[in-house]
Amino acid sequence: MELGKVIGQVVATVRDPGLPNLTFLLVHIVDEHGNVTLPSQVAADPIGAGEGEMVLLVRGSSARLILEGKAPIDLSVIGIVDQISSGKKAIYAKYAPETRK
Repeated sequence: MELGKVIGQVVATVRDPGLPNLTFLLVHIVDEHGNVTLPSQVAADPIGAGEGEMVLLVRGSSARLILEGKAPIDLSVIGIVDQISSGKKAIYAKYAPETRK
């Protein structure tokens, strides 16, 4: 799994017939502090994440497991992050403005 930050949405009205009618998000791959480690990528989003949220992502065959059948998907959102902590220190908290980037 990887951490990502949603920076936008991708709309594709004409698509491969094997691609289900899902929302696609533009995400940066980030570290636990929200620093970008890989630039923008497109992820399928079956759960409804929004812009600015930190999300959990999976790649490859794991990304396709969220769907039935053999969809051509290689990056999927599988969770919306509420908090990241290390030891007793909160590194990120969704509802604490001082930890958001």
